[in-house]
Amino acid sequence: MSHILSNKASIVIVVAAVVVVVLPLFIPVVKHKEFSFFRSQQSSMATEKFGVKIQKNPPESKLTELGVRTWPKWGCGPSKFPWEFTATETMFLLDGKVKVYVDGYDESFEIGAGDFVVFPKGMKVTWDVTKAVNKHYSLEK
Repeated sequence: MSHILSNKASIVIVVAAVVVVVLPLFIPVVKHKEFSFFRSQQSSMATEKFGVKIQKNPPESKLTELGVRTWPKWGCGPSKFPWEFTATETMFLLDGKVKVYVDGYDESFEIGAGDFVVFPKGMKVTWDVTKAVNKHYSLEK
């Protein structure tokens, strides 16, 4: 009888080991819902420029799912200034237009009203706000 219990205990230990070691390899870990947002969109709709993820005119259902309209707001008038992202920042631009120059690159890109954008932590940029900006934003916790 103890031999049967010993075999059952061994099986339980092996199954537990498989679950703990192997299963996580098949389950992707996503830190933020914002990143899964990009994965759920068709590749033709989402772009990446110099490490910045940009989604043009995302569906309202996705914005609602993420709670974007409850995020804090920030805005500024036309201006040009350097900025360093000390945390990953996800934003949804309500109004405006910005030409973004990423440090280390000669080219720039534009973001504007209707864009859902993620800037990675540590990125240094210069923002050239050509049309007053109003945006919702969320900082990585």
